[in-house]
Amino acid sequence: MRALSGFAPPAAGFLLVLFTAAAVFLCPSDVQASRPLVHQIEVVAPIHPVSMKYIEEAIERADRENAGALLIRLDTPGGLVESMRGITKAMLNADVPIIVYVAPDGARAGSAGVFITMAAHVAAMAPSTNIGAATPVGIGGESPAGSDTTEGSRSDSEAMRKKVTNDAVAQARAIAEKRGRNMEWAEEAVREAVSVTANEALELNVIDYVAQDVDELLALADGDTVTVVSGEVVLSLQNAEIESFDMSWRDEFMFFLADPNIAYVLMMLGFYGLIFELYNPGAVIPGVIGVISLILAFFAFQTLPVNLAGILLILVGIAMFILEVKVTSFGFLTLGGVVGVAFGSIMLFDTEIPALQVSWTVIVPTLIATVLFFAFAITLAIRAQKNKVATGTEGMIGEEGVTVGELNPD
Repeated sequence: MRALSGFAPPAAGFLLVLFTAAAVFLCPSDVQASRPLVHQIEVVAPIHPVSMKYIEEAIERADRENAGALLIRLDTPGGLVESMRGITKAMLNADVPIIVYVAPDGARAGSAGVFITMAAHVAAMAPSTNIGAATPVGIGGESPAGSDTTEGSRSDSEAMRKKVTNDAVAQARAIAEKRGRNMEWAEEAVREAVSVTANEALELNVIDYVAQDVDELLALADGDTVTVVSGEVVLSLQNAEIESFDMSWRDEFMFFLADPNIAYVLMMLGFYGLIFELYNPGAVIPGVIGVISLILAFFAFQTLPVNLAGILLILVGIAMFILEVKVTSFGFLTLGGVVGVAFGSIMLFDTEIPALQVSWTVIVPTLIATVLFFAFAITLAIRAQKNKVATGTEGMIGEEGVTVGELNPD
């Protein structure tokens, strides 16, 4: 017993070290801080109701899962004002810190993207990116910004453009003031359509950081204090675990339909299908395809700035093609149909944002296909009219017959 008691202190120290090491290696969560979680989504598209829903759902999910921050990788040419307002409203009222990162190199935050970037708690850009040109576009493609008219030249349309511009300026300044950013530049971006590079935006206090990649951005923003709805939050982003969220199949399908080129092609296919069904009753398949295509097209139109005049011109043009089959106009109805469909296609979407317009590479082939389709139909109709009647009493004229009995016509 005395021999054992002499070794008690060293044995106790050895056991203490052993238990400590075991605690470190076997239970790291108890002695090491868990890695912060950052949710990440990517928005590489125009801003419209579909992208608004995608961002709003991402904010709600990040808040629900207690993420340390939501990172939005943004590359957009702009989009619809109402959708932009919905996004910025959700961001300003979010209880989770939101980081907007304009990336990768060559990306931009144009028009509505300016408001979204400035509404973030932390705004950052990749080196070779740009931000700006947030001027709202008025009716007919005229820019309402900086239009100082004289008293004699004022009109209702000019007054409306001024109202839209002043409203956008007020919103830009309010967002910049809320986030402590350059209010004067925000106003210039709306009124004068100014655009700056990433480094210029950093110098002008438009953004907070210029970062080469996400890891560098999180390292720069680590320790920043931001204000969310519930109060101030210190960002803990060092060695954060990034969890990316892609769109669901439903969102991807809605994004696909929200493409103006797809919506335009679906509308034309719908018209072709119904016309073919009317000329060939009972064919069924063209009619089914036509109805489904039109329903999908009209669903897509709900997410796009559709111009009613453009739809009417296309309908009038197609009606002229149909009348050419019935009326001899020596090609004038066909010419009118080509002009109607062409101008209707150009005017279909009331916006100056190229990403929300129908591409010429889609309009021209569609117009050519339309002309060929109805030219083929007209040719068949003319041939049918020239053919000899083969049925009824008229079909017997000129035919030779053999009588069975005596003929004695009176």
